[in-house]
Amino acid sequence: MYYIPVWKILIGQLMVSRKGAAGRRVRDIKLKKSMKVSELIDSMEEMGGFSGQHMVNGIRIMKRMLADKNSYNFLSFPADLVSTGLRGALAGAVKYFDAIITTGGTFDHDIARAVGGTYFAGTFEADDSQLLHKGIYRLGNIFIEKDEYGLKVENAFSEIMNDLYGSNGHKTEYSPSELGVEFGKRIKDNNSIIRQAYLHKVPIFCPGIVDGAFGTQLTLFSQDHKFKLDVLKDELALSNISFDQKTTGALMIGGGISKHHVIWWNQFKGGLDYAVYITTASQYDGSLSGARLTEAVSWGKIKERAKYVTIDGDATVILPVMLSALDIV
Repeated sequence: MYYIPVWKILIGQLMVSRKGAAGRRVRDIKLKKSMKVSELIDSMEEMGGFSGQHMVNGIRIMKRMLADKNSYNFLSFPADLVSTGLRGALAGAVKYFDAIITTGGTFDHDIARAVGGTYFAGTFEADDSQLLHKGIYRLGNIFIEKDEYGLKVENAFSEIMNDLYGSNGHKTEYSPSELGVEFGKRIKDNNSIIRQAYLHKVPIFCPGIVDGAFGTQLTLFSQDHKFKLDVLKDELALSNISFDQKTTGALMIGGGISKHHVIWWNQFKGGLDYAVYITTASQYDGSLSGARLTEAVSWGKIKERAKYVTIDGDATVILPVMLSALDIV
């Protein structure tokens, strides 16, 4: 039997025919004054252009996903973004999704800022020893004074938990998503992600809720009160979503536990049908954060025929453009 070498097959797939290359022709972007974001994206449709083209593909997929009334859609992101002004965009987008999966620090930063915590634009090149002595935390290029973070979270937590403990009769056990509802009910800031999730009945699943200031306060509260945190109740809820929903989609920003929880539970229904992933991580260390979505296909976490794209780039740049182009915030 005659076998065709693999390299010949690959070259054959990439060959340009006499009629031209497969796919759309690369065309120049036409910029003009006072251009709308939607017009810019339309002009980028045929630009080619590396990550720019991936972003345009992501917008296309998001439009299809959000228009699919049968699709149960997840929004996942890590807490660092909540320390930035992107918090407002995420809060505005909450109502277009069916569930949020995030990390413990989201509760920290969202609550701190909801009760007046002031964060400042700083620099990556700051002298961290000097910041330490001045009582300033550095989160990338965000500066946070100690009292604007830990103390704000502690005071807000105590006020809300004491109210919750005194008003809910004999209930002493909550899942993280149930706690999210109770805090969202009591937070007054409409720019709060937790508040918007409560208003629009979008559950917040936070499998790593004990990793941060909020989790520490839960631990301390449990020492003086009859209180239990039932993390497995949320896992069962995610399991039910997986088995009950025929079609699912996800916008995943950053990696780690929030991304993995989305794709992990979706493997039990045969994988996501739509998936858009924004990341700055490299795949070459084998990390989940760096893993392209195509890797998830090998696990059955994303369907072979799913509409999906990985967009390499900073979410603080890419996400506002995408959400503006979708006209959902």
